[in-house]
Amino acid sequence: MYIEIVTPEAMLFSGEVILVDVPGAESPFVMLKNHAPILSLLEKGTLRIIEESGRERSFEIRGGIIENIQNKMVALVELRKQE
Repeated sequence: MYIEIVTPEAMLFSGEVILVDVPGAESPFVMLKNHAPILSLLEKGTLRIIEESGRERSFEIRGGIIENIQNKMVALVELRKQE
């Protein structure tokens, strides 16, 4: 499945992944291949992906929104500031 992670300033990541773990507004959830279509608000927390190569990446976010339709995802997020 494919994901784009975008902030107002830049594209953080785009590529094929095997897992997406997000801090959903109702509760955290994980999306794998063939996940049902979804549109969800994201809360403050960690957005984690695992690339097809097995590499794991994490992004600390303040919130945002994610959409998944037919294994194509777009996450529009705002990053948490480094303290």
